Amino acid sequence: MKILITGANGMLAKSVTNKLSNYEPVCTDVRELDITDKDAVMNKIIEIKPEYIINCAAYTAVDKAEEEYDLAYKINSIGPKNLAIASKETGAVLIHISTDYVFGGNLSLDKSYVEEDSKYPVTVYGKTKLSGEEEIVKNADKYYIFRTAWLYGDGNNFVRTMLKLGSSKDEISVVSDQYGSPTNADDLANVILQTIEKKIPFGVYHTTNLGFTTWYEFAKKIFELSNISCKVNPVTTDEYIKMMNIVQAKRPHNSKLSKDKILKEGINIPSWKESLKRYLKEECS
Repeated sequence: MKILITGANGMLAKSVTNKLSNYEPVCTDVRELDITDKDAVMNKIIEIKPEYIINCAAYTAVDKAEEEYDLAYKINSIGPKNLAIASKETGAVLIHISTDYVFGGNLSLDKSYVEEDSKYPVTVYGKTKLSGEEEIVKNADKYYIFRTAWLYGDGNNFVRTMLKLGSSKDEISVVSDQYGSPTNADDLANVILQTIEKKIPFGVYHTTNLGFTTWYEFAKKIFELSNISCKVNPVTTDEYIKMMNIVQAKRPHNSKLSKDKILKEGINIPSWKESLKRYLKEECS
């Protein structure tokens, strides 16, 4: 079975490629396949004849996207549209990665977003990712859209940043009023593998690790599991922005995604604490 994976140099694409190594993954970066080029996409998919197309390519620079709308829109909306059209033409199944940013992030903290909740993205990143979802629904017959959040893995990420800061500073400040689920890229890749093997119903699913926390508690757990004694001070998002003297696109207050829908399909997803422990063991070995 041939599988085409876009965004080959990205964190998730690396995990997906490793997890699907027993199949025939064909990995492409932007030099090999520009997903914003409709003809190039169609020609590549006709050439490879994949049964699955996994789109890991995305514009993910949340702050920079506010100044680069056109580029973010091309990659996050036009790209998925092209892949969707090509998948329908060739009969391939499209697997696309989306984000919690398609929601407004203001849901009451005693609730978690379900797949069908209304979408009110407030950032360019969120708006372009939602547009990409809509293009897939409109143009593809067989697709999975996996919304994820707080991803870390083989690349620059929050865990590695905390390990570096914790080893060089006595104390740091971390945002404590944003809630979500840290997600190990390897676990998301495993969800994709399980989806292909189990052939669960097509549609939109939320796929983060189980359990919820804040960036502050996440940082504390990283230090605890790594035996780092750096003190972590909780600050609000507004306090952090003033402290760092930065301009940020609005971050979701609530990024909690319900996994009930995908769990009912028999997909195994570990807790964020279990996954973090495994990641740190591999990272520090």
